[in-house]
Amino acid sequence: MKAGEDGLKIRLLDFLSDVEKVVVIGVGNRFRRDDYVGVEIVRELRDELKSDRVLLIACEIALEDHIESVVEFKPSHILIIDAGMMGLKPGGVRLIDFEDLALRPAVSTHMLPLRIFCELVDEMTGARIALLSIQPRDISLGEGLTPELEGAARGIALTLLKVLKFKSIIEE
Repeated sequence: MKAGEDGLKIRLLDFLSDVEKVVVIGVGNRFRRDDYVGVEIVRELRDELKSDRVLLIACEIALEDHIESVVEFKPSHILIIDAGMMGLKPGGVRLIDFEDLALRPAVSTHMLPLRIFCELVDEMTGARIALLSIQPRDISLGEGLTPELEGAARGIALTLLKVLKFKSIIEE
């Protein structure tokens, strides 16, 4: 495991310390290259992850379309995975707690800004919420992740699987 992946694993273990049920939402636009990374990670997880304690959502259009299914699932935790401009190297990650996200402006390329979505589901579920933001290399028009983001997506999906297995949310 690379040093960056090890750090992410530690942060995810801390975030999921008392997890009972988790929703993982991958957000992205398939026609904006690396912006699609969140959806790609959820798609990778679907192939490996089978559990009634995890709800995976691939959100390509509107976050608000998924509020009802998130609330009905009654999660203890919600992890949103999305590309975000943070000034890091392409593929760099930052895990941002909802409290920190709430301090940022509600400006977004999404129909419903992430902060507003988080405020709504926080009110309705009381779940602990975090954003896993991944630095894109290229969000211009086009399809397919850049090589850096393909590798990052694979590594993040594997790290998340290891953490969920360790937390006994999914079976080996």
